[in-house]
Amino acid sequence: MGGLITLQDLDRWQVHIEEPVLTNYKGIDVYKLTSWTQGPVLLQTLNILENVDLKSMGYNSSRYIHTLYQAMNLAFADRDFYYGDPYFPPAEPMKGLLSKKYAKHRLKDINWDKNDPLPGPGDPYQFQKGKNPYPKYLKEWNKKKKNVGEGHTVMLDETTIEKAFLAGTTSIQTADAEGWVVSVTPSGGWVPAVVAGKTGIGLSQRMQSFVLDPAENPYNVVEPGKRPRVTLTPSIAMKEDKPFLAFSVQGGDTQDQNLLQFLLNMVEWEMNPQEAAEAANITSFQMRGSFQNHPSEPGKLWLRDDVPKWVRSDLTNMGYKLEFKERTSGPITAIWFDREHDSMWGAASNFGDDYGIAW
Repeated sequence: MGGLITLQDLDRWQVHIEEPVLTNYKGIDVYKLTSWTQGPVLLQTLNILENVDLKSMGYNSSRYIHTLYQAMNLAFADRDFYYGDPYFPPAEPMKGLLSKKYAKHRLKDINWDKNDPLPGPGDPYQFQKGKNPYPKYLKEWNKKKKNVGEGHTVMLDETTIEKAFLAGTTSIQTADAEGWVVSVTPSGGWVPAVVAGKTGIGLSQRMQSFVLDPAENPYNVVEPGKRPRVTLTPSIAMKEDKPFLAFSVQGGDTQDQNLLQFLLNMVEWEMNPQEAAEAANITSFQMRGSFQNHPSEPGKLWLRDDVPKWVRSDLTNMGYKLEFKERTSGPITAIWFDREHDSMWGAASNFGDDYGIAW
């Protein structure tokens, strides 16, 4: 059909059984897939936020929203520079990226008074063995921060983004009485797609997540046989070595933003899973997007329509460009394991074609 996939590519392809990466947030072990997804960005953000008294700020106050936004900025800047296919050397510095000491180091970069429109990646190699193989690119990436707004800011098609909240990716959580728990986020081959012959299989469009310039992300430069870093990010959390939560969501680069807030809603604000799934989300567009032209809009912040006026005023004074939506999250699905009553609670946000079934 004139494409890039060869019979040799198919012959060499294999399934890898992988160990997940994890961090512990206030007694809860949160597990994600490794650097070929954006999953570790949630763990990095949790590590940063663990050093902050979120409850004292008040739920969805301007200070709370600002703190989440800035912590996510730092983690996503690391994602945009360091994440890629772990089967292509050099290995991504995952140990350093997920180091608690590195999180405290990154916390020092937060401006607590206003939005920093140009956060850059840190150097996690200071917190693990080995030397950074790309110090030149890291230095250039941060040196050019003042030009990033000009070079990477692309106005986003809001209609396309909102469709991404509601269609395409699928998030599935399932569990049974025997203790099996699954979280999966399949995606790719969305319409329009090239169908592989008569198989009915739509080929993935994820190749657009590669970069061509190693100065942007030397770990995610396109080359034969490599997988692009994807946005898909299923999640499982454990507490006291027992399943605590299975959760995921669709929505491209917004996925781990949504899941971060969902998890904090339960752990910090003591919501039940359905309340947490339906709660107001904030959405940042400051990271470099994973699709098409890798767009970025520093300071752009989606808030739900019911955010109070005084919060809006504070955030505007902090340098945010606010837009308001009825829905600011993809369709979150989750299963929570209630050990006290030996039961499972399902949650579906009703922000798309999402629902729960039990029998």
